Amino acid sequence: MKKPDANQSKSPSQLISARIAELGDWRGETLAYVRKLIKEADPQITEEWKWRGVPVWSDGGIVCTGESYKTYVKLTFAKGASINDPKGIFNSSLDGNARRAIDLHEGDKINESAFKELIRAAVHLNSKGKK
Repeated sequence: MKKPDANQSKSPSQLISARIAELGDWRGETLAYVRKLIKEADPQITEEWKWRGVPVWSDGGIVCTGESYKTYVKLTFAKGASINDPKGIFNSSLDGNARRAIDLHEGDKINESAFKELIRAAVHLNSKGKK
């Protein structure tokens, strides 16, 4: 008999909070910080938990994901290649034709207003696909 998964009873927001706490270092602090900025940029954003443990923020489609690795936190924008980035904060996955990402290493600072603009631009782009 299969044992029930303890995570099945938790909401995506609770799972993301648990991941932040589980990291317990600068990566958790960074994920918590960008999560706050994402919610400030789009109070209607939906938090999801996909692909066996990836925090996902959606509004009309995926806006971005927040993955944590040993030496950085990666924020991948599903349609980043179609988003104008005048402040140049995308710094990873720059050669793809769909996604763009922001890799944050320990001590990195993020341009809050430019980041929030990217979030809003991604939401706007998602809304254009819906009739």
